[in-house]
Amino acid sequence: MEIRTFRSADGTRLFYAITGPRDGVPIVLCHGLAANGRQFEADARYFAGLGYRVIVPDVRGHGRSEFPAGYTRAGFAIPVMAEDMLALLDNAGVTSAHWVGNSLGGIIALQMLAMAPERFLSLSLFGTAFRLKLPVITGPVFPLLYRLLGKGWLSELTAVSTTRERAGRTLIAEMIAAFDPRVGQAITGHVRAYDLTANALGWSGPMLILVGGMDRAVNLVLKPALRRIGARENWRVVQLPEGGHCANLDATEQFREELLGFWAVA
Repeated sequence: MEIRTFRSADGTRLFYAITGPRDGVPIVLCHGLAANGRQFEADARYFAGLGYRVIVPDVRGHGRSEFPAGYTRAGFAIPVMAEDMLALLDNAGVTSAHWVGNSLGGIIALQMLAMAPERFLSLSLFGTAFRLKLPVITGPVFPLLYRLLGKGWLSELTAVSTTRERAGRTLIAEMIAAFDPRVGQAITGHVRAYDLTANALGWSGPMLILVGGMDRAVNLVLKPALRRIGARENWRVVQLPEGGHCANLDATEQFREELLGFWAVA
């Protein structure tokens, strides 16, 4: 797996991993808030082994990627992160790709739909709501929890509440412990209240929505939205009963099978 780096429009240094045959169909696996590209390391190897060209970014402020100077809230706006990912595709020499987004990775993709829909061969989402409206206090809670509980306790509690899989818990705990809560506060200031429903409805390309049965918090918002929207010709909604918020870690086999079947007809 090759690690590459580039500079975003505002000079932030960003990293991504790339693996698989150079002529393989491109896929992007984009992690959620407080995680990083390690979330998809096993999936990247698996799909690369099947001949796909796999790109795994670290979103700004996550993993190896830097954060903009001063942790400014504006530096973590959803459109800014979307521009980062479009620049990543350019740097990787990819015209269009199958995009798989978990949580924040899905939110970024929904923003990208309005900016450059031609960059998507398909879009797959899990752990992602089309809209959120949470209290203002949500952002400041991030660093407060780190201070009150400490990184050790907080990372372990988050891991236990995210997945029942032992290996998944270890990985999640390590990612949470390495995460900077100031980044969490800045990003949450944007993603606590957004509505990207129109972007999703306005796109005519193939979309797969994976609904983790154990992802209770997101499902409180996502499932009612799906009922209101109803069936759409270009959408496929699939239930992953054993899937939590990071469904690739605890419903791995079904997660991969659903993606492969979807890409085959997308």
